[in-house]
Amino acid sequence: MAAVYNSLSNGKDIEDSDDEETVQSTAKNKQRVLILSSRGVTYRHRHLLNDLYSLLPHSRKDAKLDTKTKLYQLNELAELYNCNNVFFFEARKGKDLYLWMSKAPNGPTVKMHLQNLHTMEELHFTGNCLKGSRPILSFDATFDSQPHLRVIKELLTHIFGVPKGARKTKPFVDHVMGFTIADGKIWIRCYEISETEPGKGKGEADAEVAAISKKSKAKATKETKISLVEIGPRFVLTPIVILESSFGGPVIYENKEFVSPNQIRADMRLKRAGKYNRRSEQGIERKAKKGDLGLKSEGGVVKPKDPLDNRVLFS
Repeated sequence: MAAVYNSLSNGKDIEDSDDEETVQSTAKNKQRVLILSSRGVTYRHRHLLNDLYSLLPHSRKDAKLDTKTKLYQLNELAELYNCNNVFFFEARKGKDLYLWMSKAPNGPTVKMHLQNLHTMEELHFTGNCLKGSRPILSFDATFDSQPHLRVIKELLTHIFGVPKGARKTKPFVDHVMGFTIADGKIWIRCYEISETEPGKGKGEADAEVAAISKKSKAKATKETKISLVEIGPRFVLTPIVILESSFGGPVIYENKEFVSPNQIRADMRLKRAGKYNRRSEQGIERKAKKGDLGLKSEGGVVKPKDPLDNRVLFS
């Protein structure tokens, strides 16, 4: 009996070691995202943050950050909440919104200008996805053309790619997130994967699916038509700089073509001021010409009296 017990126990040890090797061989994708904003965000910025938080079940939302200069404190917050990605919204002057994406704690960090944002409440699209479902990430082929775009693609994959088995995730893949590059900007859209039978509307297709689910023996043999219905939100990102470490370090990429919104507003003010200055200078020149011609009642050159004037002849 002792020999039989030893042989069985050795077999169990061998099986356990094989299971451990298989577990170790399959690498787990452990990604957690810390989402937060700075002081001064508007209600539209806050709604966009909530929309992204609902689309990312592996994210953790924190309170607003009080400082805008000591951004290295975000690394400590990420370590405190056991997050290895940081998604930070920085608002300036209540108008401009900048997005920081960082891989804590070693980097890199990408700073981008966020514009043309539209939240789910504003768009009123018919698309919808299950809360906690995982997305399919669709990247434009242009991301593989330049090194800095490959870095941005990797960061977007880590942040928006929901890992399998993460907290609050559901075993469904029912929406697509598209990342497209046009005019040097990154356009982000979110779509629902809608499956309908040919010749039927969405409501009829849902009723058909419900009827099929009640009958366990029935099987759907007809081909389904797959289409994309936009969900929202939608926004555009313009890369500005890429830093080597997390919220610091040397600049490894800088977008020379980017013009800050402050500079654009300053140029518009100067243009309006130049228009006013030109009008005022024209008024001064007009008054000077009238004075030279003696047409002004006060000041200027006095026009000599004409001897043939009626007021001189009949005075």
